[in-house]
Amino acid sequence: MKALNIYAGRRALARISERGLTPADVRAIPAAAGGPKGLTLLPLDRFIFGEWLPQSSQPVDLIGASIGAWRMAAACLPDPVAALEKLQHDYIHQHYEVPPGKKRPSAEFVSERFGAGIDATFSKHVESILNHPRYRLHVVTSRGRHLLGRDTRFRSPIGYLGAYLTNALSRKAMGAWIERAVFSAQAAPLPFAANDYRTRRYGLNAANFSQAVQASCSIPFLLKAVHDIPGAPRGAYWDGGITDYHLHLDYRAACGGAEGAGDGVVLYPHFQRAIVPGWLDKSLKWRHVSTPFLDDVIVLAPNPEWIKTLPNGKIPDRTDFTRYGNDLATRVAVWNKAVAESERLRDEFAQWATSGAPAHEVSAL
Repeated sequence: MKALNIYAGRRALARISERGLTPADVRAIPAAAGGPKGLTLLPLDRFIFGEWLPQSSQPVDLIGASIGAWRMAAACLPDPVAALEKLQHDYIHQHYEVPPGKKRPSAEFVSERFGAGIDATFSKHVESILNHPRYRLHVVTSRGRHLLGRDTRFRSPIGYLGAYLTNALSRKAMGAWIERAVFSAQAAPLPFAANDYRTRRYGLNAANFSQAVQASCSIPFLLKAVHDIPGAPRGAYWDGGITDYHLHLDYRAACGGAEGAGDGVVLYPHFQRAIVPGWLDKSLKWRHVSTPFLDDVIVLAPNPEWIKTLPNGKIPDRTDFTRYGNDLATRVAVWNKAVAESERLRDEFAQWATSGAPAHEVSAL
């Protein structure tokens, strides 16, 4: 493999060594926040949900934050391949005109346009998503507490400064400012233990689906928080990546508990090897290491050397909105090329999975 690297936690690696990997082994699929970075994973998504997982029949929990929530919701549509292709097109072509003299459009404008896009994609299919016969969708958001209970011009900057300083001392203590709020379909239990951080779980239903997905994608200061989601406590709900940037969660609960051989694996298409706990942990490198939470996780990530061959030597990211500004055509061309090249990730995983999932091609997570 040249484009794809595969990493596995302790128990997942032992499982692959003993019996390989089949679609029936998968218990959960996380999908991280990260904005345009998620575009490179869409070819993998289309193969996994369109060809590979349909070879099995077990229930699978889909956990998404930010663009990951959008990806996992699309995977629950009746034709996941077409839905993921539409997501790819719509995300790449989204454009928010920068007003003259401004560095970026207003958060209100972006939120309005983004919400319209979510409605256009999902509004006619909400019931089929919520009642999917196999997939149980979990949308991760971040609910502000106390000062961050409302998103205002003055409260939000002060509140996030407090959250930043608190998080630097203790991730768990940041729960005093922001809590993990997960909206789950079909009254499904959380597919992870939630003792690591202040967590609340609510039902995902037709009345709150659009608000929950938009909240999960609402990056502070770039979009407005979604307030008072039906079926959940009053408050401001932001991007799920604030509390769970890469969903570094205790998945052992979904795979047989902390001890034993494990009952299945968590398959994680990701855009890098490290699974960073929260958005505010990006610069805290000591929090980027693997932990026992990931014992049952298999990460599919692009090879850093292959990434250097992409346009600008990187996968698409949010800096491209500033780099290209109002030059939509150039950004679209660059992102389309990056996603087209990402078909290699799909091809290499398909080859590995269908050839018996050889353990010698897997590295320890």
